Amino acid sequence: MSSAYDRLPLNALRVFEAVAARLSFGDAAEALHVTPAAVSQQIKSLEEYLQTPLFRRNGRTVQLTPEGEQLLPGVRRGLDELEAALQALRQDRRIGALNVTTISSFLQKWLMPRLADLHEQHPDVELRFHTSADLVDFARSDFHVGIRLGLGLYEGLVTEKLMSEWLVAVASPAVIAKHGVLCDGADLSKYPLLHGTESEWSDWFSRDGRPSRKPRGAFIDDSAALLTAVHEGLGFGIMRWTLVADELQTGRVVLASRRVIPYRYAYYFVCPEGYAELPKVAALRQWLRQQARAFGSPAVQPRE
Repeated sequence: MSSAYDRLPLNALRVFEAVAARLSFGDAAEALHVTPAAVSQQIKSLEEYLQTPLFRRNGRTVQLTPEGEQLLPGVRRGLDELEAALQALRQDRRIGALNVTTISSFLQKWLMPRLADLHEQHPDVELRFHTSADLVDFARSDFHVGIRLGLGLYEGLVTEKLMSEWLVAVASPAVIAKHGVLCDGADLSKYPLLHGTESEWSDWFSRDGRPSRKPRGAFIDDSAALLTAVHEGLGFGIMRWTLVADELQTGRVVLASRRVIPYRYAYYFVCPEGYAELPKVAALRQWLRQQARAFGSPAVQPRE
């Protein structure tokens, strides 16, 4: 299907503006880095396209015809708008809005506290976040980057593992003071347990200490909300390490067990191949690498 723009003599129009600005075929040729003959050919083809002369040639003197004077302002407006659009795209590749999709809990508890450093290093990069556990279709959306918690099986995308994840048991200081830490073989019915989507309490303890039935307790399907419940002293929770590491440093929560379970999922940076070399995407990717390397693993006894 042909477009209305298919037959527009765009190169000839650019040559026309160059000659009109200088009123010289030779000077225009020098500015465009072509020969005077090439300039003359382009002007001739444009005049044939319009079926009207655009310049009066008298030896070395060149003047615009009335038709040329009528055409010139429109050509300049069009070239100015085209240049502005191209410049905006070049600028947008380096800076500007960077649309990122990730899960809400990771954004709130790990990424958000670190974003001031990103802004300090790259003040011109404007982040726009979308939070969802569902994978987005990059081909049908305007997202540039995803930070996903999964197995790394993202076909057709540039994929880089950022960091591993672990599960730890935590509680508020008040809950620990009242109930003590969690021990293998303990009667779980005596503990106020909070349930989430990361792991079952029945899987937390060693095989000999597992209860015969699922422990009771409130279920909260949002990890950040579950952490809030732990803060409020509602019970013990099994949480991802990335969500509680900073909370442990401040003392808002404490470890309820020295056991650590490696999580089945890890964090991955993903993006379409066509976006990977965008300067703003590359800047975010490098910054995430730095932050992930600086983030420590749990300094407690792991259990496979």
